[in-house]
Amino acid sequence: MSDANNVGMGDSMPSLHAAAGPGPPPARQRTRDRTAEQLRTQARSCAAMGSPLYGLLLDRAGDDCAAGGPTWRILSAHAAPGRGDALALRLMAAVHRLVLERRAPKLAAFYPSVGGTGDLAGVWEVFEHTLAGNVAMLARYAERPCQTNEVGRSAGLIVGFLQVSAMTGLPLRLLEVGASAGLNLRCDHFRIGGGGVLTGDVDSPVDLSAHWKVPPPHATEGIVVVDRRGCDRRPVDPTTAEGRLALTASVWADQSERLGRLRGALELARRHPATVDRASLDTWTERRLRDATPGVATVVFHSVVSEYLPDHVRARFVGALRDAGRRAADDRPLAWVRLEPISALRHHGVQMTLWPGGQTRTLARCGAHGTDVEWLGPQAGTR
Repeated sequence: MSDANNVGMGDSMPSLHAAAGPGPPPARQRTRDRTAEQLRTQARSCAAMGSPLYGLLLDRAGDDCAAGGPTWRILSAHAAPGRGDALALRLMAAVHRLVLERRAPKLAAFYPSVGGTGDLAGVWEVFEHTLAGNVAMLARYAERPCQTNEVGRSAGLIVGFLQVSAMTGLPLRLLEVGASAGLNLRCDHFRIGGGGVLTGDVDSPVDLSAHWKVPPPHATEGIVVVDRRGCDRRPVDPTTAEGRLALTASVWADQSERLGRLRGALELARRHPATVDRASLDTWTERRLRDATPGVATVVFHSVVSEYLPDHVRARFVGALRDAGRRAADDRPLAWVRLEPISALRHHGVQMTLWPGGQTRTLARCGAHGTDVEWLGPQAGTR
C-alpha cells in the first residue's frame, strides 16, 4: 500500500501539507475553493441532521482543502466545477471504510460505529493524520459513488405506495431507480408508523415505528407487493461482505440508530431477494414500462436521486414515464413516487403522479432520512 502519495497507514504522522511550490492556476484554485465550500456546506447539513462528529470533521476538512492540505490531495482528482456529486459524503465514506477495515485504530477510538467514544476533542488532529497517511488509498475509495441506501426513507416512500394502493385497489409492482442495494424494495417487510398507527411487519428487524409525525390514512390496510426490481449504475449486493462494508461505510459513524436499521435491512435482504440491474435509469425505465400487467399497479420510485442526475438523463427518464403514462389504463395504472427536496415545502417531501390522468400530488413533508413524516393530504399541491 505504499507509493508516492501513500506515506503509511492511518496512524503514521507524516508532514500534513505538500511542499511549497507555484500556486495553482486560477481555474484550479476556483475548483479547490468550490470543493472546500462543498465540504463546509455538507458540514452544516450533517450537524443539523444529528451528526456533530461529521459536522466538525467536514468543517475542518473544508479549511484543510482550501489550504491545499491532504483533504485536497485526496479529492483533487474527483473535484468537479459543479456540485461535486456528493464529494463530501464520498470522502467521509472513504474514511469510515478505512476505520471499518481496522486500518485506522487511533481514529476508530472516536468512531461510535466501531465502539468509539464520539468525542469531538482531539478528533480532527487524528482524522487529519489519517488522511495524510493514506492519501492514495482514500483517493481510490473516494472514487466510489455515494451509496447511502437509507432505509429510513421508506417511511416517506410508503406514504405514496399506500396512496396508490388506496386509489387503485390493486397490488403493486415496485420499480426503484437509483436503487443502490435495493434495500427500500423490501419496505413492506419493515415496521413503519407513528401517531398510534403501524403498518408492515410488527416483528421486523427494521423499526421505523416513530417516523410518522402525522400518519397517512389507509396505513392499517398496508400494501401488497407482487413484484420488485431496481436499477443502479453501480449496484451493491447486500448479501456479500463487500456490499455490507460499502453500505455501512456510507452511514454516518455517530448515528447508531441508522446503523441499527441498516443491519436489520441487510438481514431482510438475505431473507427476501430482490434483483437490482446494472443500468442507467432512463433506458432501464423505458424497457421496464413497455409492458404492463392487467390487475397490477406499477410504481416507479426513487429517493434523493434526482439532484445527482445529468440533465439529459433526467429528461429521458421523465419522458419515458410520460410516454408510459399515456398508455396506462384503470386496470394497469402507473405511478411515480419520489422522496426529493421540494422547494415549495423548503424541505424534503413525497410526491406522487398517477396515470391515467397524470395529476401530481404532494402527499407529505419529511426529513432527508425519512424522519418526521407529516401527511399533507392527497389534494396538497395538486397540479
